[in-house]
Amino acid sequence: MDELTRLARAAGRGDNAALGLLIQRTQADVWRLCAHLVDPAAADDLAQETYLRMIGALKGFRGDAPVRTWLLTIARRVCCAEISARLQDRRLTARLASMPAVGRGQAPEVSTQTVAALLIAGFEPDRRAAFVLTQVIGCSYAEAAAICDCPVGTIRSRVARAREDLTTVMAEPQEPQVKNGACG
Repeated sequence: MDELTRLARAAGRGDNAALGLLIQRTQADVWRLCAHLVDPAAADDLAQETYLRMIGALKGFRGDAPVRTWLLTIARRVCCAEISARLQDRRLTARLASMPAVGRGQAPEVSTQTVAALLIAGFEPDRRAAFVLTQVIGCSYAEAAAICDCPVGTIRSRVARAREDLTTVMAEPQEPQVKNGACG
């Protein structure tokens, strides 16, 4: 049994010290996944939501998957819920803005992000998740496949396509567009 599994099982039995260590040893990966799947400004709140869900599920953790895989799956689902909520808010805002009585306001100010983050944010959501998990967080293709609930070959394909996208964008200077579509 690996150390994270031992900590998760102890935390599930009420050991607060084990819970603290589990969070401490996984928080960097959870935060980075949230920052890349949604945005850095929301990563703290999304990571916190991930850990709240994890704590609620610890008593039922059986250890069928590695703790890291299990936890990053929870984080991915939290991020998908956030992206869906944002899309719904945007649709409502657009609908309200198109109504004659509301009028059109200024476009929201875009926050400053690194070029790499903008490029990654421009990926289709499934491709972005596969790329961030394997290339940024360092998960194996098998771990990423378990987190995304798809075959390893699909992860390899998504990462390869993401690399092709990066190569294309880097070869032709253009302003990247941020896409925050629904997760699949």
